[in-house]
Amino acid sequence: MRKRTETILIKGNTLANVKKLKTMARDIDSLAVIMYGSPDPDAVASAMALQEIIKHNGVLVHCDFIATDAVSRQQNFEFIRAMKIKIHMLNEVDLKAYCLVAVVDAQPSFFGDALNGFQPHIVIDHHPSKTGSDAELVDIRENYGALATIMTEYLLAAKIKIPRKLHTALLYGIKTDTNNFERDTIMEDISAYRLNFRHANHQLIRRIELNQIPDKFLKYYDHAFHFRRRYRDRITCFLGRVESPDACVQVADFFLHFIDIYYVVIAGIVKDRLIITFRGDGYRQDCGAIAAKAFGRYGSAGGHKSAARVEIPLETLKEALSDDLSQENVDRFLLNRLRRKRNEGNNGKKPA
Repeated sequence: MRKRTETILIKGNTLANVKKLKTMARDIDSLAVIMYGSPDPDAVASAMALQEIIKHNGVLVHCDFIATDAVSRQQNFEFIRAMKIKIHMLNEVDLKAYCLVAVVDAQPSFFGDALNGFQPHIVIDHHPSKTGSDAELVDIRENYGALATIMTEYLLAAKIKIPRKLHTALLYGIKTDTNNFERDTIMEDISAYRLNFRHANHQLIRRIELNQIPDKFLKYYDHAFHFRRRYRDRITCFLGRVESPDACVQVADFFLHFIDIYYVVIAGIVKDRLIITFRGDGYRQDCGAIAAKAFGRYGSAGGHKSAARVEIPLETLKEALSDDLSQENVDRFLLNRLRRKRNEGNNGKKPA
């Protein structure tokens, strides 16, 4: 079964990219792997896999994992601590100091001005492609449920003996990014899961999964309970200012378990942005399409059928709402944009 699984996962384009990576890794002693936002298990596992490949094929002595935001979700914190790795902040490092710079689980266009014009050498991702990249190696596969699946393919193609810790990270990355295969998934995701499952530390994953909700998040659940708006199969709520985007994610995941609720929209202000989190069953509604149609004119918006995210600069939001960021006004903004999306979808044209 292992040989059959490996045959499914090893593809011609993966072999070609691994060959290119081997060439790029020669005489490379420093590597930076950049992740966008707060690092999640899929991004971290993929960064670990890329480090293993570069280390195996070159003289790598120094590798830094870098993110734009600090770790926020408790489970992700537990996972990163278990993997014994350190995440550096992008604004604290000089990318020019590294021989090789890679972006994983994201694309350069996601970062806005955060990269200061720096062009990464490697881009590997599974999110919808926004714009092209001039990187030497670009591999974007939008149909994959998890980037950890793609990196499992890379490791097999490179004929690397995968350490148990990396098997564990890749398995957990696939589990979380596909939401245990409830989100968009292809056969390759299942095959990579099976391969990593045989060698992973399941007790460690179980321990990580039990650490879900920090006490400080209980106030957001309470707020959402009292201020939630329900319309047919949807729940929406504005949480006000929150300490991290993960607060919106946790609340959205919780309300998705309500009977006859098929998608949830939870918003919160994080620093200088309004973050809108979409969660759905991936069957009745397409969260990514809804997010893009309803909020695309205000900021970055998109995602998958069952999970999507919108980021609106606070100045843009203030302008749209005449500086009134009250609970009632932001809730009305969310509802009006979602209603307009529904009307546009039904009528094929904007309402007057």
